[in-house]
Amino acid sequence: MIDGGSVSVAVVGSRAEAELIVGLLGSSGLRAAVSADDAGGQEPQLQLQGVQVLVARSDEATARRLLADAQDDPGTVES
Repeated sequence: MIDGGSVSVAVVGSRAEAELIVGLLGSSGLRAAVSADDAGGQEPQLQLQGVQVLVARSDEATARRLLADAQDDPGTVES
């Protein structure tokens, strides 16, 4: 994904949820990607094994902080 490798910052139950997290991280300037062993979305039942959100190793701390903040205050929407 990115020089220096990537790390998983979240494991969720669906590709849709993972894409929302990628969008949240992207809106804060981080590059993120979805990793799922679901045959490119053709076998969605395989998502039950977990869908990962990956970021660059250098962005891990920032991404985890953003996710924790979002989980602590899910009603806040920034414009």
